Amino acid sequence: MEHKIIIKNLLETEKLAKLLIDNLSIPNVITLSGDLGAGKTTFVKGCLKALNYQGKVISPTFNILKCYFDVQPHIYHIDAYRLEDNNHDLGLEEYIESDGLCFIEWPQFIADIIPNKHLEIYIKIIDDEHREFIFIDRHNFYQDFFKELVNNGL
Repeated sequence: MEHKIIIKNLLETEKLAKLLIDNLSIPNVITLSGDLGAGKTTFVKGCLKALNYQGKVISPTFNILKCYFDVQPHIYHIDAYRLEDNNHDLGLEEYIESDGLCFIEWPQFIADIIPNKHLEIYIKIIDDEHREFIFIDRHNFYQDFFKELVNNGL
């Protein structure tokens, strides 16, 4: 199943993130793909905002992993960009298979440790403000979320 949405601004991105957070079962894995600057980390920021997180959210590009234990469910944010050539055993499975929500940017670099049942999100840049979000559910695990997207006019 696939669903496409055009987002016009940051407010709509945050609304979409809240809708996702409100309709995910725990634990869960969400992969985020798209060009540099497409809005992958911005979307994770929106998800954390939906959980009332008040701290600073930055891309884990240089850290590879950022953990947010101040929210429920816990959020694990992985940026696998730097693992393209060095897919070392870093113990990321522990976070991917954890008790919270795991967001993975650049999932193609660690595809072998991502579970089959995960939600894929592709973000395409249309222009400076507009993005196309493509949600893909290969196992019909996220039907309720897709219904909520339609119910909310997205």
